[in-house]
Amino acid sequence: MKKILGLGLLAGAASLTGCAEKELLPPEFEPNLVFARGIEYRDDIPMEEPLSKTQVYLDELFGTPDAPKLPDFISEDEELASLVSLEILKKAAGPVTESTGLYRRHQCHTCHGITGNGRGKLAATLATYPRDYRMGLFKFKSTEGSDKPLREDLRRVIWDGIVGTGMTKVPDMKEEDLDPLIDYVIYLSWRGQLERNILYMNEDVYLELDEDATEEDIADAEAEAKDLIEELTIEIAEDWLYAEDGLFDVPERPEFPVPDTIADVVAAAEGSELAESIKQGKEVFGSEIAGCTKCHGPEGYGNGQNKDYDNWAHDWTTKMGLNPADEDSLIPFIARGALPPKFIDPRDFRQGVFRGGEQPEDIFRRIACGIAGTPMPAAKNLSDDQKWHLVNYVRSLALPEEDADSASTPQAGDAESRGGDAESAAD
Repeated sequence: MKKILGLGLLAGAASLTGCAEKELLPPEFEPNLVFARGIEYRDDIPMEEPLSKTQVYLDELFGTPDAPKLPDFISEDEELASLVSLEILKKAAGPVTESTGLYRRHQCHTCHGITGNGRGKLAATLATYPRDYRMGLFKFKSTEGSDKPLREDLRRVIWDGIVGTGMTKVPDMKEEDLDPLIDYVIYLSWRGQLERNILYMNEDVYLELDEDATEEDIADAEAEAKDLIEELTIEIAEDWLYAEDGLFDVPERPEFPVPDTIADVVAAAEGSELAESIKQGKEVFGSEIAGCTKCHGPEGYGNGQNKDYDNWAHDWTTKMGLNPADEDSLIPFIARGALPPKFIDPRDFRQGVFRGGEQPEDIFRRIACGIAGTPMPAAKNLSDDQKWHLVNYVRSLALPEEDADSASTPQAGDAESRGGDAESAAD
């Protein structure tokens, strides 16, 4: 994968140069060339015209990164308008001034990109790629499956960062910065997902007209396109508004001990009730019904044999009929902005790092619901007690900090064959 990784890094470097040259010009939302190319490749249909038409509609509805807008049919509906406040949104958007630009002031754009495409100037250099908001998927949340996160979920991630990643806590962030940034993330994701949905349904949105179509026929087709785009826009808004319907309620802790801290779990006395729970958790961990060892390995070192990519890589490769390991077939997509696919490295529990939170309830939720966008499935066939035992077991594997730093078990396959570096880590 050296060749294709080099191409991706060169693309990242080129974007740095491009940004420097274009700083004097207001940024615009670039078309999603990778997704459009994927549809073109898979379905053998031309996408240049739908891509161009979609940009016109989206610019009209959502404006630009410096001058965001919301569709009139959203602003005029009291419930829909409550999703994002344009006044608050503008504090995060645009260049850095006393009253605007929080997204850029706090350097969110250096990884996630000004347009939320996950291709900021540092993106190609990071072991775990930054989130591309345009798929509408979020990993660490309190809702199930692919349901949207709650505002509180975004608030926690923005405020606390994600341990073990480049998404670190921002020292100078203030609490009053959070709502504008949350609104801006929703706005970027909303617009980006809408673009994808329109392109995916382009043959339904952009009706093909005969050569002898009248002006009235053309006007009717345009009206139909606008109506369908309005429906698609509202559907995404409602997914965000009603995200709480997908809230997963973690059950109360069981009668056996589930300590608050990892240190207390690690220090479990031999023969204690907690030690027995850890033992049962280990049995569940190694069982076929749980399937944890396939990815995390028999000892929880993250060195299982089941190698896979996250949904952001699958989105433009396997879902479009491409083999992620076929370098030559990926080049047209890399040239259009895709980052070279990397295998996910499952969590090495010796590190004591849990990106979705280290509290028992956080880990229970990850086990019960899985992690959206990754191969981590929901453990639907385990009882609540089995899940709590698992919580105790995976936390018990944490090593003291000085030992965890030096612990390193080679993953199945070397870095080059995996399309990433040996330190890349996901969930």
